[in-house]
Amino acid sequence: MRSMRRFRTCRLLSIRKNVHRAAAILLAAALFCCLAFRTYAEQDGAEKEEELRLYAQAAVLMDADSGRVLYGKNEKDILPMASTTKIMTCILALEYGNVDEIVEASAYAASMPKVKLYMKQGERYRLGDLLYSLMLESHNDSAVVIAEAVGGSVEGFAAMMNQKARDIGCYDTYFITPNGLDAVVNDSGRVHSTTAADLAKIMAYCVTDSPAREQFLEITRTIGYDFTDADGKRSFHCNNHNAFLNMMEEALSGKTGFTNNAGYCYVGAVESEGRIFTVALLACGWPNNRNYKWSDMKQLAAYGMERYQYRDIYEERQFQDIKVEEGIDSGSGMPYEDAYVSVKIDDREEKSIPYLLSEKDKVEVRTKVVDVLTAPVSEHEEVGDVSYYLNGTLVKRYPVVTQGAVEERTYGWIFAYILRNFLP
Repeated sequence: MRSMRRFRTCRLLSIRKNVHRAAAILLAAALFCCLAFRTYAEQDGAEKEEELRLYAQAAVLMDADSGRVLYGKNEKDILPMASTTKIMTCILALEYGNVDEIVEASAYAASMPKVKLYMKQGERYRLGDLLYSLMLESHNDSAVVIAEAVGGSVEGFAAMMNQKARDIGCYDTYFITPNGLDAVVNDSGRVHSTTAADLAKIMAYCVTDSPAREQFLEITRTIGYDFTDADGKRSFHCNNHNAFLNMMEEALSGKTGFTNNAGYCYVGAVESEGRIFTVALLACGWPNNRNYKWSDMKQLAAYGMERYQYRDIYEERQFQDIKVEEGIDSGSGMPYEDAYVSVKIDDREEKSIPYLLSEKDKVEVRTKVVDVLTAPVSEHEEVGDVSYYLNGTLVKRYPVVTQGAVEERTYGWIFAYILRNFLP
């Protein structure tokens, strides 16, 4: 009986120990899950803190130098662009037109809806004056006169606009009008439209790469402008409606826009400490939300200036000489000596890769060079490359080339070597 009681007591104690152990394990697991969830929540919260609360349906902050999108919201959505169109109209007129040319208003130009200069058919104007009317007051009739003068017709000018967009690398943009009024091509159904990414890239071209960038900046930064028609019968005054020029000292250029379909739009550029950022905002509210675009513009400009700084990501690279099979060693000239050739980064490439980077950007350098070559090897022959990746995307490739040539060790060369060195 006693042994039976002892057995039952021991068994009970064992069960209790197991229960306590299981409870401890469950408690530890629960604590671990709580801590893990808290850590995840904190990380998720930190990520959400970096998300900007923008009014625009589509927006982009871009590094104007590289064309890299630094912040995007629906940046590839195709939307109408309203009068932000006029930055393309202006830059094409500056590049392909003559600002001193006297141009005449057509009946079609005079029929444009407001906002307009209210020009009359047959009136003559200096093209350069109409560019201020176009960019400061956003006059729709001036845009048509400019288009007809530079492109021969609105349709011809639209073709020029679309070709320039493709040249810049904007393949989701389609221009129909020079002023940005809502339009659709009936037979194809294509709409006058762009994306925030494309629009920011067009502005980047206007303020950094275009041969007419200085003229473009002079026009778009002018606060007020006075002119007359070519015959001196009518006088005009234009005020710049880009209020952002007075909101930030870093403001460089910009263009507003609005149509019923597009809503309020804006494309602008800011410059700070050698950095140029472009911002595009599409569908940024409808009446009475006129000032939403300024809030979004300030947020995106501050986001870029606070987080991104220039850094040269180029790194010097040293390479081992490469063995050349069946090659003649230039040093000894011996037929039994292994031949080698030195290699280097192509000297014709600029040894600098300045890039706007944030603390979270990751740069990776990958080197690929062949182990062995077979003679003959010519000088400056490509044998590999050094590639730079930013966040997994290739941004620069440097060819690795030979320094010098290596001749082939042929039977004829060996025979000549023997005659030269061993026969009297």
